[in-house]
Amino acid sequence: MILACIGLGANLGRPDVQLQSAFDALGALAHTRLKSRSRLWRTPAWGPQPQPDYCNAAACVETALTPRAILAALLGIERAHGRVRGSERYAPRTLDLDLLLYGDAWIDEADLQVPHPRLAERAFVLLPLAEIAPQVRVPGANASVGELLARVDTSACQPWPGRV
Repeated sequence: MILACIGLGANLGRPDVQLQSAFDALGALAHTRLKSRSRLWRTPAWGPQPQPDYCNAAACVETALTPRAILAALLGIERAHGRVRGSERYAPRTLDLDLLLYGDAWIDEADLQVPHPRLAERAFVLLPLAEIAPQVRVPGANASVGELLARVDTSACQPWPGRV
């Protein structure tokens, strides 16, 4: 079994409900066990157009699936939650699932990059991930998730109000 870390985000509809449902879907994946999940965080949206804040979280799973199989499963979960992928980057979305880490693998392919290429610079990814996997080493970064978190500004991130 391999430890895989996944970033979750949504800012359309009921983002907190979408993420809770996505956690359930991750836990239901074949040959996979949901090991841990972070609380939900409210974070400002990235991108050029005004849009609602995001609800972000992270999950760690133990899996026998390959990186490609995990990616396909994540895309399927997104589609099941109404995600339509278009050409516009940083657009609002019902659900976004990113494969952040897959064991100590370093994958650099056109449609699959692990670790996630902007992992080390994004508080909205590092903050929830550090809750559940602070000691996990990030391949190529020569640092743990917790060490990377200490290097970014998290002041705009707040716990999501309501149920955690």
